[in-house]
Amino acid sequence: MVGLRRGGSACLMLGISLLCGRPGGAAEPASRVFDAREVKIHYVVAGEGEPVVLIHGLHSSADVNWRLTGVFGDLARNHQVIALDLPGHGRSDKPEGDDAYGLQLVDDVVLLLDHLRIRKAHVVGYSVGGMVAAKLLATHPERVSSGLIGGMGWFREGSGLQRVWERMGQRDRSPSTAAFLRGVGKLALTEDELKRIKVPVEVLVGDRDPINRMYVAPLRPLRHDWPVVEIEDAGHINCIMKPQFREAIAAWVGKNTKA
Repeated sequence: MVGLRRGGSACLMLGISLLCGRPGGAAEPASRVFDAREVKIHYVVAGEGEPVVLIHGLHSSADVNWRLTGVFGDLARNHQVIALDLPGHGRSDKPEGDDAYGLQLVDDVVLLLDHLRIRKAHVVGYSVGGMVAAKLLATHPERVSSGLIGGMGWFREGSGLQRVWERMGQRDRSPSTAAFLRGVGKLALTEDELKRIKVPVEVLVGDRDPINRMYVAPLRPLRHDWPVVEIEDAGHINCIMKPQFREAIAAWVGKNTKA
């Protein structure tokens, strides 16, 4: 997630577990690994029905962002749910080379769909995962049924924010994290890419999240058709702990699921 540093993820996991309780819903998901161009990607999968792919945020994981918050379990009642650990995170490999990150993160999601023989899926991303999801919507629309961009909006190509992400990669001391951060800038969308997205999309953001001003406000004039749901009394980090967050995701995916 944006703003969550390494070392904070364990504390966040404990906090989410205490606040949200153990996630209910489907049985314990299967833990699996697949090879994405020589990088081992870990993912969990459970449930049956239309597929949903969940993409976590920076310094987070499938467990922290989706399982402990109950999102995974709720969705798995009626859908096949897949949550992956992005490279450099969770139980996935942590390569140090730049070629494992950036646009490769988008390709990793497509490779995972191919691995599972899934033609199309609903895609939900939070924070940096929202950037990955948005780029996937723009570049692989044929693989997506609907999109939900959480804790993110329009990460604009050529913006000052893109340059900020590039500089972050120059300061981090961990080789794998630095490579990941350097690649984030490549997930930015041009105005044409943003306008070409045709699948249904919803934006989900905390009402106290700076992301609202930085990324969501520039999005609103260009995509009036994308509803923006604000989570009450939520910043960027605690948004995922709110029951409204979990409920809004389930409602959106359910709305776009074929009867």
